[in-house]
Amino acid sequence: MHKKDNQIYDVSAELAREFGEVGSESREQAIAHAWEEYNAQILLEARKNAGLTQAELAARIGADKGYISRLERGLTIPTVSTLYKIAAAMGLVVTLQPAQ
Repeated sequence: MHKKDNQIYDVSAELAREFGEVGSESREQAIAHAWEEYNAQILLEARKNAGLTQAELAARIGADKGYISRLERGLTIPTVSTLYKIAAAMGLVVTLQPAQ
């Protein structure tokens, strides 16, 4: 809870109102959408850090610039193999490790 203007603000209630109760289909869809946007942002930042334009990255993986744009806006989700190609094209590797 967060106190705002001397009123108690229930974050859990606000999330339930906005996205549905925990475990509901609407809440699960909202969580999935949030992960898609998060992953899109990671790809965008990684491309910029690699000093590549969308067109340059697209050429390196054999795709078109529009595909990279859709990935970075979270409109398209790459396959695992495409994700590995994108990482390699940016000089990165994908590592899977046990959770802490």
